[in-house]
Amino acid sequence: MQFSKESPIAEVLPQVKVEEEENVTEEMVTDTLRRALTFHSSLQAPDGHWPGDYGGPMFLLPGLVIALSITGALDAVLSEEHKKEIRRYLYNHQAISISLIVFDIQTGISMIMVACIAWWQQVLGAFEWSGNNPLPPEMWLLPYILPFHPGRMWCHCRMVYLPVSYLYGKRFVGPITPTVLALREELFPIPYLEIDWNRARNACAKEDLYYPHPLLQDILWASLHKIVEPILMRWPGKKLRVKALQTAIQHIHYEDENTRYICIGSVNKVLNMLCCWVEDPNSEAFKLHLPRLYDYLWVAEDGMKMQGYNGSQLWDTALAVQAILSTNIVEEYSSTLRKANMYLKNTQVQEDCPGDLNFWYRHISKGAWPLSTADHGWPVSDCTAEGLIAVLQLSKLPPEIAGEPLEANRLYDAVNVILSYQNADGGFATYELTRSYPWLELINPSEIFGDIVIDYPYVECTSAAIQALAALKSHPGHRRHEVDRCIQKATKYIESVQASDGSWYGSWSVCFTYGTWFGVTGLVAVGKSYDNSPSIQRACNFLLSKQLASGGWGESYLSCQNKVYSNIEGNQPHLANTAWAMLALIDAGQAERDPTPLHKGARYCYDLKYVVLKIKGTR
Repeated sequence: MQFSKESPIAEVLPQVKVEEEENVTEEMVTDTLRRALTFHSSLQAPDGHWPGDYGGPMFLLPGLVIALSITGALDAVLSEEHKKEIRRYLYNHQAISISLIVFDIQTGISMIMVACIAWWQQVLGAFEWSGNNPLPPEMWLLPYILPFHPGRMWCHCRMVYLPVSYLYGKRFVGPITPTVLALREELFPIPYLEIDWNRARNACAKEDLYYPHPLLQDILWASLHKIVEPILMRWPGKKLRVKALQTAIQHIHYEDENTRYICIGSVNKVLNMLCCWVEDPNSEAFKLHLPRLYDYLWVAEDGMKMQGYNGSQLWDTALAVQAILSTNIVEEYSSTLRKANMYLKNTQVQEDCPGDLNFWYRHISKGAWPLSTADHGWPVSDCTAEGLIAVLQLSKLPPEIAGEPLEANRLYDAVNVILSYQNADGGFATYELTRSYPWLELINPSEIFGDIVIDYPYVECTSAAIQALAALKSHPGHRRHEVDRCIQKATKYIESVQASDGSWYGSWSVCFTYGTWFGVTGLVAVGKSYDNSPSIQRACNFLLSKQLASGGWGESYLSCQNKVYSNIEGNQPHLANTAWAMLALIDAGQAERDPTPLHKGARYCYDLKYVVLKIKGTR
């Protein structure tokens, strides 16, 4: 609430109260909108974006602390106040249980040592590299034509494998301090030197084992561990290991330099920083990493956490703009819109990454928008689409309200990027084209994440692309025939992936409600309607069937995990699910057929003292 304190609201508008039998009038809705938008505008940063908490898994923060401890930079980066807030965060999220760690009695191995945790234990010296399945850097030397080349992986998977393969190839272990020795004693119920590390390679608590290893993967890891690795660790095989390590660190530096040392995410950010230190503790690269650690730190009511990304600034700004522009009180928020327009223009990526993009396994980025900031710079398909929608809508307003519009050539650059993202099946993935096959998940080593090895097409990304391209009616000349073909293929993709019950599985929020909203809005954007589209009819029937007695919708996160629609425990409604469902129904013309479900949903929102704004979902 820092910005709210710095920009206090001159007059807090009175809350609109609706009695049990009272009808909701247009005036009540407008007053509630005005109250919400006035508050939301007070949270806007001076550069035009809206800061937000992008908290990630608990294992992010320990990695930061371990890397800073190994490199000796802990006190230089984290002040006493930082440390205090980090401890508060960890205390607040500590499990209330007498059994925090599960052990295998025979091996003495902590059974929660999933792969992404073990890396940090290994570089710290509290877990042996031989207890981890191989992550050979030689994969980077393979011909790209092979479907399992790392360059074909989803970029987040690829960019984590890159530094981990470097550290694994070097078998790097930090200084063995008294703290590390104490951890070795505390974490394991038998002496550290007696642990069977070979058995530890596949040990994982059932509570964490979301993606069990298939037999093929176990055979692969055993072969690499027992046959290939011994060869690569000795002459003459070690010559190949040296070359692979040189290739890996070369790609690490490229990622660092092209993201201004932010990196694509917090995991590879810290790992890349550690790799730079391992290569040369006094290197300029390591020093440039340190100040950009703060991009990932966020203080909230539960303490200081490390975010999963450096934020979602562009995403939140683009969608806030669309929400404001969907109201009838736009002129009252001209200052907010001008600042947001400035941020949108300043965040668009205006150049491709340097060098041969194929060599660096990068997609084009000129004209794209990232999820977060211009410095981060990784282009994303739906972020580009939502950014384009926002600037196109702003361009229709007078400059005194929204500021100067984005230049036409930059609009065309965005269109070029969107067109480049379409896969052969018509769908859109996230950062890049889908480069390999789903069967590659057979070698997914993460244990706690599924469907991460390749960049899959998603209904959300595909719908956003359709909506952006369909909004280009004011610029009909640029690649019109290609745009039309793209929209046609994308529409067929959305219809083809709809489930038999009328829903779409949403991968970027919870879950079927979210995906169905995007499915409907994508089809409506190309002229489909309830009257002429069986897909929209089935989607509306699905959403209406999930409305709760309270009038709201409430979908549990278990839908994501089990891929079956699940209500929140106790059939509790949730504001976000309710907003997504209502927006889909509104776009599909539910108000003209039977407005009663919408009225019930709106009353639920009023009961929460909120209002449904056209704000698209969280990531």
